[in-house]
Amino acid sequence: MTSFWSIWVIVLTLACLVLIFGLLMWNLKNYVGVKEGESCGHEFDGIEEVNNPLPKWWTYMFLATFVWAVYYLAMYPGLGNFEGFLKWKSSNQGVTSLEESKKAVEEMHANGYRIQLDGEYRAAEEKFGPIFESFAKRDVLDLASDEQALEIGQRLFLQNCAQCHGSDARGGDGFPNLTDKDWLYGGTPDKIKETLLHGRIAAMPSWEAALGDQGIEEMTAYVLSLSGRTVNQRDAEAGKAKFAMCAACHGMDGKGSLAHNLPFGAPNLTDNIWLYGSGSARAVEETLRNGRAGVMPAWKDILGEDKVHILTAYVYSLSQDK
Repeated sequence: MTSFWSIWVIVLTLACLVLIFGLLMWNLKNYVGVKEGESCGHEFDGIEEVNNPLPKWWTYMFLATFVWAVYYLAMYPGLGNFEGFLKWKSSNQGVTSLEESKKAVEEMHANGYRIQLDGEYRAAEEKFGPIFESFAKRDVLDLASDEQALEIGQRLFLQNCAQCHGSDARGGDGFPNLTDKDWLYGGTPDKIKETLLHGRIAAMPSWEAALGDQGIEEMTAYVLSLSGRTVNQRDAEAGKAKFAMCAACHGMDGKGSLAHNLPFGAPNLTDNIWLYGSGSARAVEETLRNGRAGVMPAWKDILGEDKVHILTAYVYSLSQDK
């Protein structure tokens, strides 16, 4: 907020408080020339106006709210750019990364500021940290059948993962379904935990420059044919001849990197399960033409290893037969 608007807010707010207080004091005195309890001489529809004072309870409550308003504006931020004598903030504003957030917490603490959100985080960690730590000492497979652990894991999932994968974990366009046993990097507890801790970055390159428009059409036809789709056979045969450039990741049979013990996360192109566009020709062509660079964020520094351990058990349980 600029200095002009800050001063404007301060002046306007204080002026309103003074006006309200003056109005209250004015109404506490008798200016009508009629004694209290007597008629003011006005009557309408059988209702007579009597000169009665303001109710004591109303007056005291109004004064209390006025005092509280003055106290609040003095102690807390909200009066223009004035930060308040308590140096209180609801949270660190303007941070764009975890590193900036940690640095802001340290700086605010060193300067004597009280950050409510940081305090709530500390209190929560003190209360729930030992619970997470006790679960983290147990094997993921054991936790995957523990109702209490799964309930905690579900809450962690809804708070941090559902924005992309959906509250039912069935994903969406560009976001994997976590319930169908189709994994790009492996669905074992160790691999799921590795994904959660360190994240994943897709590395499907753009082939437009190498293949050209005709080559893209031919490769699209061949890729779709691998999953049993009806395509132009001439284009598919031409695409098959070019597929060697894709085999380094997907394998010559198109069954993906997992089938060939490769670490790339290249999907199986033969199972008719698609991450983008439900396997439409348009979506496949777009993938070949522009590439894909989806990002699964790393949660190690955000949630910590204990919470990730519990979350791993929950994610693993989603694709297991109940």
